Amino acid sequence: MKLTAKQKLFVKEYLIDLNATQAAIRAGYSSKTANEQGARLLANVSIQAAIQAAMSKREQRTEITADRVLRELAAVGFAQAVDVVRVVSRETNNGHVYQTVEIIETDQLPADTKIAIAAIKEGKHGIEVKMHDKLKALEMLGRHLGLFDDSANKDKPDPQAQITALADLINNPAPERVLSDD
Repeated sequence: MKLTAKQKLFVKEYLIDLNATQAAIRAGYSSKTANEQGARLLANVSIQAAIQAAMSKREQRTEITADRVLRELAAVGFAQAVDVVRVVSRETNNGHVYQTVEIIETDQLPADTKIAIAAIKEGKHGIEVKMHDKLKALEMLGRHLGLFDDSANKDKPDPQAQITALADLINNPAPERVLSDD
């Protein structure tokens, strides 16, 4: 079945944030009935197919796939500080042993370890390495795998959908949605 112009606009708007109600409003449906319209539109087989086709096309264009996102989360979640630093024992001329922390050169780090690094900067006491939030990454992976009872969180947004929507906004910002540093 061919989609109407309004339905095509709904599909385009839905891909922005995966929110059917807001997509219906932006596509020109009444805000009073947008919730019902959004649900009805999502139930339409032709619209479902159009959404899947658009998501697939976007996935190919951006090369952002669920698998890639999960690999990135796993790299962050399973990274360890000892992957980027090492403790080295040194002996002075008078026989005293002391330990120092050395940062492994970035060109010697595996790609998965580099993914887990949020920042490297010169700090008050030397070079500082900040890792991404390991617990958050593990939580997101655990939720994806269904390891937690989310019955109390049924109304919260789907993290997978949020990641997909965020990736799309990063790769394809609409001019009116671009935030400036002003």
